[in-house]
Amino acid sequence: MALLDLVDVSIAYGQRDAVKGISMKVADGGITTLLGGNGAGKTTTLRAISGLRPARAGRIVFNGKDITRVPAHRIVQF
Repeated sequence: MALLDLVDVSIAYGQRDAVKGISMKVADGGITTLLGGNGAGKTTTLRAISGLRPARAGRIVFNGKDITRVPAHRIVQF
């Protein structure tokens, strides 16, 4: 089971898509990198994972719990 699982996650700023359909798995105990050029959506993806930016679509699952719509201040409880 993955510690973190993003399934077809899309993130936008207003009407502009910043990240469209990203999927990835982070294994428990593993090391994962997120690489890309300037403006590719790395920071936006991390903001969505941490609850600072809402995902427009898709699911973010951390440790078996869906945190897609959980606010940042509650994610730390998981």
